[in-house]
Amino acid sequence: MRRLLYLLREAVVNVLTNRTTTVVAVATTAFTFACVGVFLLLYVNLKALAASLEQDIQVMVYVQDDLPEPARNEIELQLRADRAVRSLTYVSKERALADFQAQFPSESRLLQGLGQNPLPASFVVALAADSRSADAMRRWANRVQLIPGVGQVQYNQEWVEALAGIVRYIEVAAIIVGLILSTASVTIIANTIRLALYSRREEIEILGLIGASTTFIRVPYLLEGAALGLCGSALSLVILKAGFELFRHEIHSATRFLGVDALLTFFSFDMCVVLVLVGLFLGCAGSFLSLLHFGEGRA
Repeated sequence: MRRLLYLLREAVVNVLTNRTTTVVAVATTAFTFACVGVFLLLYVNLKALAASLEQDIQVMVYVQDDLPEPARNEIELQLRADRAVRSLTYVSKERALADFQAQFPSESRLLQGLGQNPLPASFVVALAADSRSADAMRRWANRVQLIPGVGQVQYNQEWVEALAGIVRYIEVAAIIVGLILSTASVTIIANTIRLALYSRREEIEILGLIGASTTFIRVPYLLEGAALGLCGSALSLVILKAGFELFRHEIHSATRFLGVDALLTFFSFDMCVVLVLVGLFLGCAGSFLSLLHFGEGRA
């Protein structure tokens, strides 16, 4: 216990001795993490928006004209038994015509000249959450198309695939930018620890001469790096939260984006904890690299 307290005290002494360097390192690390956080926030919100829009996607399963009622009931039973189907509504030919006339009153007279109702009966299907991806929806539509009595299956395939593609690109960009900026953060922390090592190299050599173990000498610097990473990531979350609230306020004030602010979400508490822990880990990694090179230089 006394040894642990000594190591913690040494880490605090290191931080206080190099206050200016520490503040600069924490600030630089915070802004670097904040840049990563912007991409993560963009990804999280786009994914949430995509999930919200996918809930409104409906698949139209048109049945063949003049299909006997038993055959239509059989299609309905098969659809209701399908695990991919969350809900469905049957729209008869008469209901389809009434809806068309209500939505397009000026064009309804075009149908009157045909003498009979040309609109097919259909099932309006809402898919379960795990079946709303572009690939799952395509597979489901192809499968339903093979059911006897089904005339056509329609949904906005291009729109669904475009939305999935945008989310995929943002995800890849967030990973690439995250890796680059995380490397930059490790480098910044490593340089900060290296400066502290060189400023106290005589003290470190004396500790080595009187028999202090390598672990005993290095642990305070590892703790210092962890503290830098932790403080940097925590500060970046504060910056991100302030920027996020400012952005949401501006969106709320702009009437043309009415309601969009309610769709925006910040990181969950669990996600914030993970980001802080990632910062702590990167801080340790930066310190470890610095200590590794310092040991090689001494050798």
